[in-house]
Amino acid sequence: MTPIQASVVGDTTAGGAALRIAVIDDHPLFRRGLISLLAREPGFAVVAEAADGFEGIKAVGATRPDVVLLDLNMPGISGIDAIGAIRKEAPAAQVVMLTVSEDADDLLKALRNGASGYLLKNIDSEFLVAAIRRAADGDSVVSPEMTGKLVEQVRAGAKPAPEDVLSAREREILAHLARGRSNKEIARALDVAESTVKIHVQHILRKLNLASRVQAAIWAVEHGVATRS
Repeated sequence: MTPIQASVVGDTTAGGAALRIAVIDDHPLFRRGLISLLAREPGFAVVAEAADGFEGIKAVGATRPDVVLLDLNMPGISGIDAIGAIRKEAPAAQVVMLTVSEDADDLLKALRNGASGYLLKNIDSEFLVAAIRRAADGDSVVSPEMTGKLVEQVRAGAKPAPEDVLSAREREILAHLARGRSNKEIARALDVAESTVKIHVQHILRKLNLASRVQAAIWAVEHGVATRS
């Protein structure tokens, strides 16, 4: 049996402005095809690849990518279980699940564990490229087919009134996050600077002890904030 390996496949120098991406997937043909696709995209640099979760964690720690594309079902450790270790190795990295699983439980577990997005492998290349860029900017990215399942799953375990820990402006921005809007879209809707929105989002995450915009959106739905504005 050929041993599973992790490898650096692109420029890892800090001088370039390219978006640094790691690909972790146990299917060689899909992984290599994905890397080939991303390598042709201007401004992208695939800095590491791995064929299982354990090697992926090591590769992420060695290369500190901006975005990690992570498969769900892999030998050794599942993608969902690897999320925490990946975020520990590279706290600034945005972890995006790229999977065939349309199971709502997998979706919610991944997001609760700290994933910034959940994409199905049947998406087209243009959607994937745009989603990677959005994730790198701190936006949440979920395949359209999974959005309804996310809302249903969250509402099934929804809790009543929220804790009063956010300002009125923060609750307003949180409601926009729950609708999947980007910082730019929120800034336009509220007639404020995009940098102001970014600061509010950081405050929201810190106050709620959350790791990502997706987790904030889930919190908003659970606590009824998403229906208030």
